[in-house]
Amino acid sequence: MTGWGEFALAFAAFLLTHSVPIRPPMRPVLVAWFGPRGFTFVYSVLSLGVLAWLIGAAGRAPHVALWFWAPWQNRLTLVLMLGACLILALSIGRPNPFSFGGAGDGRFDPARPGIVRLVRHPLLLALALWAGAHLVPNGDLAHVLLFGVFATFALMGGRLVDRRKQREMGTRWIELRKAVAAQPVMSKPASWRELCLRIGAGVALYAALLQAHPWLFGVNPLS
Repeated sequence: MTGWGEFALAFAAFLLTHSVPIRPPMRPVLVAWFGPRGFTFVYSVLSLGVLAWLIGAAGRAPHVALWFWAPWQNRLTLVLMLGACLILALSIGRPNPFSFGGAGDGRFDPARPGIVRLVRHPLLLALALWAGAHLVPNGDLAHVLLFGVFATFALMGGRLVDRRKQREMGTRWIELRKAVAAQPVMSKPASWRELCLRIGAGVALYAALLQAHPWLFGVNPLS
């Protein structure tokens, strides 16, 4: 199957894999089968595989131009992607009881909130930047649908996560939010060494993506 049929099927598979396995009653069953870490690993591999298929299907869909490419669009993409990579590096693996993607939320210190002081859902912000960065230079219908849906999900997803976390945490959610908001916007980091390492990791990720992009997607973002 090729063309719009494959694109529609890939999109449906993406939506299903990002809704059914992570909600009751499927999630408890899958966690019982694979264990918490096993579930995270299997789900991550499945998500990446379906995402790769969806991106490939968008490239194989019939080209219906909505706007034309211009050199400034690539430059904007490069700037936005650097921001997305830095946000990922500063947020992944850090405690964040307000959102997903954190680790060891019980260790979260509202007096040293880090990037959470600026944005409660940094991974969603990174997703929005990634989608917006790739939407601008890809003005054909399939890619506009692809990246437009991702951007919309990222921008609206924060409210959905907030509601779920409020239900789960009760009054503690409100107390933590007030405690974080009381801190300076540019508060002193808990560890300067960790901050520097994370920024370095973000820059390294950015450089790696630039090098791998032509091989993975057949497009050189620097050209």
